[in-house]
Amino acid sequence: MPMDWSENIVVCDLADEPALSEEMNELHQKLTSDEPQKKRDVVLDMAEVTYLNSSNIAQLLKIRKAIAERDKNMRLCSVSDAVWSIMLLTGLDKVFDFAPDKATAIAGLQIGS
Repeated sequence: MPMDWSENIVVCDLADEPALSEEMNELHQKLTSDEPQKKRDVVLDMAEVTYLNSSNIAQLLKIRKAIAERDKNMRLCSVSDAVWSIMLLTGLDKVFDFAPDKATAIAGLQIGS
């Protein structure tokens, strides 16, 4: 699931439930067990995700915290309208950084915007 896109960026193509929860747990474990020198930005491609439940949201926040603790960034991309609605309703549109697609998210992280 987590794919090293470069030395500095990890890209994750997330699946819909039931695999989503497992994939996010795997990513969180990878981020918290990586050596401190392997600080990397993360792109979560959510193209296949059709719904987020409260557990998924909690997992996203844990992942965001783990990345922020290493002074790195995370971008969510290819968010469906249904998932975007959940982000708006919960106020998470102000918590996470978004990009329209994977290429834009990677480019944004590379140039540091």
